[in-house]
Amino acid sequence: MSYLNETMNVYRDAALQPDVGLCCTTTPVWALPGLNMPQIMLDMNYGCGSTVNPRDLVNDPTILYVGVGGGMEVFQFSYFSRKKAGVIGIDVVEEMIDACNRNLKEAEETNDWFNADFVDVRMGDALNLPVEDDSIDVAAQNCLFNIFTKEDLQKALAEMYRVLKPHGRLVLSDPVTENPMPESLRNDNRLRALCLSGSLPLKEYIKMITDAGFGTVEIRAKRPYRVLDSKHYDTREMIYLESVEVCAMKDPMPVDGPCVFTGKTAIYFGDEEYFDDGEGHTLLPNQPLAVCDKTAGYIERLNREDIFISESTYFYDGGGCC
Repeated sequence: MSYLNETMNVYRDAALQPDVGLCCTTTPVWALPGLNMPQIMLDMNYGCGSTVNPRDLVNDPTILYVGVGGGMEVFQFSYFSRKKAGVIGIDVVEEMIDACNRNLKEAEETNDWFNADFVDVRMGDALNLPVEDDSIDVAAQNCLFNIFTKEDLQKALAEMYRVLKPHGRLVLSDPVTENPMPESLRNDNRLRALCLSGSLPLKEYIKMITDAGFGTVEIRAKRPYRVLDSKHYDTREMIYLESVEVCAMKDPMPVDGPCVFTGKTAIYFGDEEYFDDGEGHTLLPNQPLAVCDKTAGYIERLNREDIFISESTYFYDGGGCC
């Protein structure tokens, strides 16, 4: 697990001296009424996207965030869960925990609604979470899981699944790539710690999530992130990285496999009042319906000339067939 030691070194340094360029988030920071974000939290935003989505954060949820960084996202999460220990933050780097707690105290001074007790920051490991079974409504991680080897990623996903309540949500943001990653880069512990060389193809990343038992998966966004070029890295071909934002739900696994939404839409343009596929999906004329990839494939196999199925947009924000 030498790569984990390197990761701790990288983030220990980033806790002691904020590194604005360590990660390049692809998502604007949420602007929420009355939330005043300390600049130090922005400087220590070490994610590649966002895991904060108000659609997930209803009914006073209990939230788990793994890899606290400078505290920006645990602070944002607390906006939706204003109770003692409503947000549990986990980190393995003591210096990062100290920095997070300092930053939360600073946020307390400029936000009348916020109490630092809303966030319970604990020392802990993503592979062995210090959290009870079935106790969390929303769990999240940002630009952490791509650091892990596949074996450890399986363990981390299993831990998230364990602590979530039934129908709880796991929100993730990680880099992915469709380009082959040379072994020399994949085995470079520092590049892995910098959230670069551990990137997987999106389908493989999603399969690992569904293999952990999550029955519903939403691809909410996919954006350009980084380039690894031959001038600066040990690669003959340019490697293009994208950041992906995903929500996986601890829903029962359907008999015919998970529902994975990648932003496909079905549009019926026939002459009948509606189209019913016999599997619980009804299409009204020229009314777009978001469909999971499984449903899209089923409808395509019907070879209907009056139904259009779009390509994946890799953007999905709720509603749809399931």
